[in-house]
Amino acid sequence: MKALVSAVALIGLWQAIVSLTGVPAFILPGPRAVAEAALANAAMLSANAGVTAAEIAAGLVLGCVAGVAAALAMTLSHWASRLLRPVLVASQSVPVFALAPILTLWLGYGMGAKVAVVVLIVVFPVASALHDGLTATPAAALDLARLARASRLDTLIWLRLPHALPHLGAALRIAAVYAPIGAVIGEWVGASAGLGHLMLVSNARMKTDLMFAALAVLAVLTLGLRAAVDAALRRLEM
Repeated sequence: MKALVSAVALIGLWQAIVSLTGVPAFILPGPRAVAEAALANAAMLSANAGVTAAEIAAGLVLGCVAGVAAALAMTLSHWASRLLRPVLVASQSVPVFALAPILTLWLGYGMGAKVAVVVLIVVFPVASALHDGLTATPAAALDLARLARASRLDTLIWLRLPHALPHLGAALRIAAVYAPIGAVIGEWVGASAGLGHLMLVSNARMKTDLMFAALAVLAVLTLGLRAAVDAALRRLEM
């Protein structure tokens, strides 16, 4: 309900700006023009949204798996921590826009490059948050595990990991919002389909209403993904 109220308020503000300023439609079309463009091009928007959704889903799953694996490895092994931590930090020190053309050159204009960009964006917050949670286990609990002569693997599975689940849940919620950004960036660099590609084509043809329609579909897709992840984590009590 709150999301619906916010959406109505945003659309009302948008319409007020268009009506009061008289801004040309090729710069800022009104909500009605965007809605009409969305209805007129529903099939095209749906097809491109499907491509982007597939890229997001694949990149999100692979990025989360890689992030969890990296966090577990860094917790179990000091050598792995020394090796992986600089790599993870370095992956975030270079802007994704700079890496996307290289990935497109290596992986081509297909789905692979877009998935790789999503993975790069997702893996760091997941690995960082989970590792922080794994290393924040109360010292008293770890002392009890040592007294019980639990192995490092048992301590990780039965003590550290349950304590770190809230951190993982927070990271997954962030990843669900960041993943669409990676997919669209990859499509902007080079693609033949997807919402990002459609936005570029629409902009080049001065079809601003269609560009805003694609942006609106992307926003709905992102909000839906965030809501789905949030619902799943609540069900898992994370």
